[in-house]
Amino acid sequence: MSAIRVAIADDQVLFCSGMRMLVESQPDLAFAGAAHTGDEAVDLAGREHPDVILMDIRMPGIDGIEATARIVAAAESPETAPKVIVLTTFQRDEAVARAIRAGAHGFVMKDTTPEFVLAAIRTVHAGHSVIAPRDIAALLAPQGGGNGAGPAGRPGAEGARGTYGGLPAEDVLEPLSTREKEVFLLAARGLSNAEAGQVAFISEATVKSHMRSILAKLGLASRVQLVAFAYENGLMR
Repeated sequence: MSAIRVAIADDQVLFCSGMRMLVESQPDLAFAGAAHTGDEAVDLAGREHPDVILMDIRMPGIDGIEATARIVAAAESPETAPKVIVLTTFQRDEAVARAIRAGAHGFVMKDTTPEFVLAAIRTVHAGHSVIAPRDIAALLAPQGGGNGAGPAGRPGAEGARGTYGGLPAEDVLEPLSTREKEVFLLAARGLSNAEAGQVAFISEATVKSHMRSILAKLGLASRVQLVAFAYENGLMR
């Protein structure tokens, strides 16, 4: 089996050097290069085609969110795009939610353990996220004194409904059937397939089938992106 090629994008040279040493210490990982700006990260991804990118959110030039979006968009398909893991210093960071929506497969704290970083790399390479939908729901949930402010200033639970692509929030789910809308909202709350099935009185297999259809119709790549989509559009009440 070929080694997992890992690239690092962070404006702190010392941090990149430490991550490189960590990656090169593992027999199943290979270092694919480092970038110190968002633009360099996009160029690196197109040139070296890494399997996984550790992406800092805040960098000179375009930020890690825009870099992630461009890298994912440039890939031939979602399956061939590098798996992006966002690096952040804040446990609750609105930018993380936007990075997930842009195509990132999860996030890790910069002060986490080396073992967790290595596990995250292997997890996303295997096709999984490194944050559970329930956790991303907690990350995105409005905080504070009930002003209804959601992520990035969007209306939240008690505010006006959000928009997506110029459409009223209630219209963004128009492609879905009534049952799919129900499953969408259950998944957006962070419920597993089994839990959603119990609430909706349908089998877990049926929930999985609905989820595949929902993701395809809304152009989403994962349940984590689905949760971010729901909060960004003011669909959670």
